[in-house]
Amino acid sequence: MILSIILLIIGFVILIKGADLFVSGASGVAANFKVPKMLIGLTIVAFGTSAPEFSVSVKSLLSGSGDMVLGNVIGSNIINVLLILGISSMFHNLTIKDNTIKKELPITILFTLVFVVLLTDHIWDRSLVNSFTRSDGIILVLFFLIFIYYLFSVMKNKKNVEDVQIMSLKKSIIILILGMLGIIFGSNFVVDSASDIALQLGVSERMIALTIIAFGTSLPELVTSVVATRKGEYDIAIGNVVGSNIFNIGIVIGLSVMLFGSVNNLTIDYVDLIIMMGSSVLLFMFSFKDYRISKKEGFVFLLLFCLYYSYVIFA
Repeated sequence: MILSIILLIIGFVILIKGADLFVSGASGVAANFKVPKMLIGLTIVAFGTSAPEFSVSVKSLLSGSGDMVLGNVIGSNIINVLLILGISSMFHNLTIKDNTIKKELPITILFTLVFVVLLTDHIWDRSLVNSFTRSDGIILVLFFLIFIYYLFSVMKNKKNVEDVQIMSLKKSIIILILGMLGIIFGSNFVVDSASDIALQLGVSERMIALTIIAFGTSLPELVTSVVATRKGEYDIAIGNVVGSNIFNIGIVIGLSVMLFGSVNNLTIDYVDLIIMMGSSVLLFMFSFKDYRISKKEGFVFLLLFCLYYSYVIFA
């Protein structure tokens, strides 16, 4: 047990450092090819902070741990909104841009709703068991491609006028590769160790995925959003969460299942899905009211987070 815990911690350290290197390397490559900085942030950085979740999901699928894939995505999306934005808003009220409220947050809700509908086969047809098939993955990837098209349309008439010093293309590629290797090896440690801990403790993979793995893979988003808030970059804090949640659904589970096969006989607690959906809707409602997330609203996020995880752990 002690060895498994040590390997789990080592895995998280490698995973997070790998994600950091991946973001730096990918940003350097994109900058060398004159890709606009804003587009880099909305795509590469969002994917970089979601890379640990993606790597863990692929490893879990290949290991036959379907519940870990589902718990990883649901847990991460809940943590992104309730914990990360809750903590970030404690440092300062989070101002939210009009475009984010009118377009990006509704897109997030749409993604989450489609994900929930695709997961709950038994609700729509009592003769079916809940599963997530390759065709479901394809649907999510198609929705994600629409999101990418939206991002490019947003950037079409915007120019990157900042002159920034960038690393060489060769160095960027080396760092990118090192980051990817770190993500791959780190995810192997995390999934194998977490599965071993679950087995020894006699708890479900869903429990481990919703707690230990979801917390660990969400650390890049937490660090990014808190640092951005302290620097006054509130749009980055919000955008990081929104982008990561969309990536988690479209790529972390959609692409991985599309490439590596279906997940059958899923263990689904509908409370998990209600909280995931509800947190996205609540974020939109708070934002729409006065274009910000106040400390009081952040406290509501944190309270819901504590109540939900009390249910997960003790129910």
